[in-house]
Amino acid sequence: MFENLSEKLQKVFKNLRGEGKLTAENMEAALREIRMALLEADVHFRVVKQLMENVKTKALGQEVLASFSPAQQVIKIVHDELIHILGSHQSKLRFANEPPTVIMIVGLQGSGKTTSTGKLSRWLSKNAHTPLMVSVDVYRPAARKQLSVIARDIKIPIYEGVEGETKPMELAKSARREAIQTGRDTILIDTAGRLHIDEDLMQELSELKAEFNPTEILFVADAMTGQDAVKSAEEFHKRLGITGVILTKMDGDARGGAALSIRTVTDQPLKFIGVGEKFDAFEPFHPDRAANRILGMGDVLSFIEKVEQSVDKKQAEEMQRKLMDNEFTLEDFRDQLKQLRKLGSFESILGMMPQIGALKELKNAKVDEKELTRIVAIIDSMTPKERANHMLVNGSRRKRIAMGSGTTPQDINNLLKQYTAARKMMKTFSGGMGGMLGKKMGRFKLPSLEDLKF
Repeated sequence: MFENLSEKLQKVFKNLRGEGKLTAENMEAALREIRMALLEADVHFRVVKQLMENVKTKALGQEVLASFSPAQQVIKIVHDELIHILGSHQSKLRFANEPPTVIMIVGLQGSGKTTSTGKLSRWLSKNAHTPLMVSVDVYRPAARKQLSVIARDIKIPIYEGVEGETKPMELAKSARREAIQTGRDTILIDTAGRLHIDEDLMQELSELKAEFNPTEILFVADAMTGQDAVKSAEEFHKRLGITGVILTKMDGDARGGAALSIRTVTDQPLKFIGVGEKFDAFEPFHPDRAANRILGMGDVLSFIEKVEQSVDKKQAEEMQRKLMDNEFTLEDFRDQLKQLRKLGSFESILGMMPQIGALKELKNAKVDEKELTRIVAIIDSMTPKERANHMLVNGSRRKRIAMGSGTTPQDINNLLKQYTAARKMMKTFSGGMGGMLGKKMGRFKLPSLEDLKF
């Protein structure tokens, strides 16, 4: 997420630091590089123009040129302006005064509407709401079937309709009736899409809007399509009046042009982002955290939130005790790996780390997810006694474990070496996950702008 833009901006700031003294001339050169970096990141030209005018006015002021650390001042100005164009603050979902709240999910075909409906329903359920989903895409039976499959996977109720209900309005009205009867506080209407915007689609959506007066109309766009996503969002807003945007596939978008453009072009906030295929790979959008990532400061707050949501605190505290008492077994090692995998891919975790000091090199680290699966399989093939005491694993036992896990004795040797090394490292690293949860934000120093050494 934002990798290309982040690298280019860091290069500009590094060059700016190399100047003995900042002048209007070398500042102008730096601003040209920033402008080019934004355009190459597929940021809308109107957004680039507005941002650069604001940055230029502030960066060329005498208080910056004459300051003790002018380069740092410029970084702060760019940081503040990025937050401004991204939306200044997190835009939360609104809910009706009297339930059920109606949320319409709209967008073009293939943008990820149905999957996003499921992800948002799961997110609502995890945050003390009781959603009911309904698909009104009567033109593609596969779309309604897809939402039914998703509903079973995430264990969220869905209204699937009865015989004779063949129109979007009929399905939506019946879903509202069921939501009232069953006490559900939110209805998510997964609407039909098209390959392009047409009059029939907009008429159907307008009728649904008039009937249900939805609290939110969320436009779903594929971040990978860049400015096409922005143009579609702008058109939907003109015709329908959207209240927010969900950007999908943000984990695969290295440029970030859509995310940086949508708020300014539509005047509506980016509310959620999809950051992976799994149903929990869905996050509220925080403008300040996105700006931090663009400038290489990482997103430690989101990382800690993931830890708190994914890791069992009691289990983590017990793990910490075992580490301190030298009781950390192979079974604990396996459980620790499983806990880490709940946080998402290692690439996404590393992407949240600040790009400063020793952490700067981590962004290039490659982690073989299959290797983690292989390690779990090896440990699962051991007996309880072997998992409790790795010293029991001799030559004959290695052969048996290798056969049971589909690996080789050399793989077993490598695992035991990794385990003993991890055991030593984790004992010194604040007690593993337990230490992380224990400290949380109280003792965790977030990187500041002054920490950035490009």
